[in-house]
Amino acid sequence: MLTAVLLFLPLAAALLLLVVKGAAARALAFGASLLEFAIAAYVAFDFTHHGSAAFNLDYRWIPSAGINFHIGLDGLSLLMVLLTTFLVPLILLSAFKRDYDNPSTFYALVLFMQTGLLGVFVSLDAFLFYFFWEVALIPIYLLAGAWGGERRIAVTLKFFLYTVVGSLLMLAGFVYLYLQTGPAAGSLAQHSSELTAFYNLKLSASEQSWLFWLIFAAFAVKMPIFPFHTWQPDTYTEAPAPATMLLSGIMLKMGIYGTMRWLLPVVPLGVSQWQKPVIILSVIGIIYGAIIAIRQRDVKRLIAYSSLSHVGLMAAGVFSLTQIGLQGAVVQMLAHGVNVVGMFFIADAIERRTGTRFIPDLGGLTRRTPILSVCFLIMLLSTVALPLTGGFVGEFLLLAGVYQYNAWVGAVAGLTIIFSAVYLLRMFQRVMLGPDSSFSETITDLTGGELLILVPLIALVFWIGLFPNTFLHISEPAVTNILALVGR
Repeated sequence: MLTAVLLFLPLAAALLLLVVKGAAARALAFGASLLEFAIAAYVAFDFTHHGSAAFNLDYRWIPSAGINFHIGLDGLSLLMVLLTTFLVPLILLSAFKRDYDNPSTFYALVLFMQTGLLGVFVSLDAFLFYFFWEVALIPIYLLAGAWGGERRIAVTLKFFLYTVVGSLLMLAGFVYLYLQTGPAAGSLAQHSSELTAFYNLKLSASEQSWLFWLIFAAFAVKMPIFPFHTWQPDTYTEAPAPATMLLSGIMLKMGIYGTMRWLLPVVPLGVSQWQKPVIILSVIGIIYGAIIAIRQRDVKRLIAYSSLSHVGLMAAGVFSLTQIGLQGAVVQMLAHGVNVVGMFFIADAIERRTGTRFIPDLGGLTRRTPILSVCFLIMLLSTVALPLTGGFVGEFLLLAGVYQYNAWVGAVAGLTIIFSAVYLLRMFQRVMLGPDSSFSETITDLTGGELLILVPLIALVFWIGLFPNTFLHISEPAVTNILALVGR
């Protein structure tokens, strides 16, 4: 029952926001998101003591078609729910720093998107999963299209087309799998869209080969990995900062999560056939994203390409099909979500104070912004994977997993740490420590409200870095089960 409450509380608050105006809208949006996080924290506490059975809800939604409203939690989905409910209140707080037209609708769309994201992470029925997958797209499209930059219409249309085409291919794959369920031909038993029914299918290698690309297309676009990434930099840059945080901090994780939950165990023979090409594409994305990031002069675009590079490593770790690689992907999803939200928030804070994100126009800011500089440096060093930070744990495990798959591929993938140090530290030097700019004397330091956003992020950076077993212990049974299904 609590899983259903987690799922529908943001939706109820979003509907209320459509009739609530002014300061009450902010209070309602933030209060609902905090309550959601409190419930998720309680669920996590109860989960670690009593297991997942209490959080399973199976309701016959469309009985004639064998489609159920089946939601539940295991260690993998629980961590994604915790990440989502932790970040959304902070993203809402960041939205309060700017004056958006029609703010009630803006906040309602954020909460509506939270419902879609949570639905993806808790769905155990294929058509329910697809339903929430599409639900999550609608609000982010509206947020980017209505409140984005000058090129928002063309950019969001490209993003919409990429994601819709990928989603339709995934739906086609799910329909084929659905039609293969049930006993032998001639039986009166109906088909099923249950995840467990898909796990038990006996599909040939050739079927799994083409089904792999139908299903993986949607996940590859959402991550995104090379060459399905071309929508990402423009969308991250043109979308308003809260929408960019939702895209990079949480929505990106839908692709990694979907691959682990729905792709690897359902078509393991297809995965084994296409494992090497996908890892090669992922490593290309690591190098490509890093090289392009080095050339960027816009802070948001640089962070966007940095995210592309780091996602490539996550994808390679998942397709290494090793325990340590998949565990690394889980930890890195958490660390990356925290890091990228912090980085985009700091970029937005600098832009609000200076009116620009253009790196050559900035410089010498640290003299009057020591707190901003320290927070910026911590988030940056976690992204670079400095030991004792969350970014180090995730990337170390991922590289170990890729190295187990192939030592040479692991060595090339390891360049992501070197490259990220180059472009991120150079950006920090030019923006914060470079020659004084016209903003050096007028810029102000972080306010208490901004620290209220960054301090929890920094705390989680060190929590993941110092006590990673907190999260690895939760996800380990789910990861072990996925690998057992892959190798069955």
